[in-house]
Amino acid sequence: MAATRLVIVGGDAAGMSAASQARRLKGPDELEITAFERGHFTSYSACGIPYWAGGVVDGPDALIARAPEEHRRRGIDVRTRTEVTELDVAGQRVRARDLESGAERWHGFDRLVLATGARPVRPPIEGIDARGVYGVQTLDDGRALIDGLAKLDPAGPRRAVVIGAGYIGVEMAEALSLRGFEVTVVERAAQPMATLDPDMGALVREAMSGMGIKVVTGTEVTSIVTGPDSTVTAVAAGERRFPAEVVVLGLGVRPETSLAKAAGLPLGESGGLLTDQAMRVRGHQNIWAGGDCVEVWDLVAGRSRHIALGTHANKHGQVIGSNIGGGCATFPGVVGTAVSKVCDLEIARTGLLEAQATAAGLRFVTVTVESTSRAGYYPGARPMTVKMLAERRTGRLLGVQIVGREGAAKRVDVAAVALTARMTVEQMTALDLGYAPPFSPVWDPVLVAARKAAAAVAGGA
Repeated sequence: MAATRLVIVGGDAAGMSAASQARRLKGPDELEITAFERGHFTSYSACGIPYWAGGVVDGPDALIARAPEEHRRRGIDVRTRTEVTELDVAGQRVRARDLESGAERWHGFDRLVLATGARPVRPPIEGIDARGVYGVQTLDDGRALIDGLAKLDPAGPRRAVVIGAGYIGVEMAEALSLRGFEVTVVERAAQPMATLDPDMGALVREAMSGMGIKVVTGTEVTSIVTGPDSTVTAVAAGERRFPAEVVVLGLGVRPETSLAKAAGLPLGESGGLLTDQAMRVRGHQNIWAGGDCVEVWDLVAGRSRHIALGTHANKHGQVIGSNIGGGCATFPGVVGTAVSKVCDLEIARTGLLEAQATAAGLRFVTVTVESTSRAGYYPGARPMTVKMLAERRTGRLLGVQIVGREGAAKRVDVAAVALTARMTVEQMTALDLGYAPPFSPVWDPVLVAARKAAAAVAGGA
């Protein structure tokens, strides 16, 4: 009997996790695996690119978990610099183009995994494709940025503008600051970090400004100004101009589902592919999808949404590979946990923001507490702000945001577990968390917020 043909489109976290897990369960005689990747690299950490750019970690090799050659030694036919340009669902085949030679050919499949990732938002403004303007979505992007920085005149001005103040924006602002650039961040929202409520975003802005990073909010970029050689010289925002030798785009990402859309596969509101809990594309028995190209189920809001994170992508791949390999696995959903940092400021969130809770039709209370990372009398205690949302009627935890210094961000994991378990804030106050003065006050900041939220719920009732 001929081996089942598995084709994977996309060679990063979801795609290669699926390939590796399927290979663990099925040998080459049973399952023939071909993976197409348009870049040079596979199985890498895109999240590490800002730290590579800032000189904190080495790259690109240090960011690669498993190179194409390693996958090939395990019986996975990885074809880099090969882009899938068309998907024929009825004919069970994909058209792939070799980006070096330009040659194209069709490849048949019995099982298909779409792991096409996400594409950076590039607004249609004048100068967006100028020399000196960089995205940071892939390792190839990171290498292009670092090579570009190396070519700048070391005796000339070193000015950088980051467009967008989301996770990538603030991380790249830090990276460029570490490289000695004078950094300006331009964000159209009222505060940086739209993944936080505005009052918590204001804390991030204050900290960034204190680090010497200029933060310009409520301002939309209208064009990128170039010189005679089509190299960036400034970023224009209305009547204002911000000089720059380097521009980095940090405007977020959208699901890369152009292939899927052209093939008529089901997409959600964000444009991400819709799957069941087995990560099988809805309505298609032999097609799976995972990673940044899919929408995931939000366990708190009770709806699907697009959240681009490598943690999810790796889990999706494990689920897909298990199911293709003959096992039975599911991905139940997410609560929206994310952490980041800018210099020594740690930023974390999980669950819903106020606007998201309102959009979900929930009535809620909010509380904000100021605490410290350690017992106040213990050396090194640093300030921390915790904001918590709870459902007004039931007291169910809805969301937590944390901004603080060392020891702040990972405290959000306690809240993520509580959200997954659908705990109330009253139940959270009894959690048996670890305590010693070097690690926490006797009442952990998350539990202080839970006590205050429980009181607000009780008062409202």
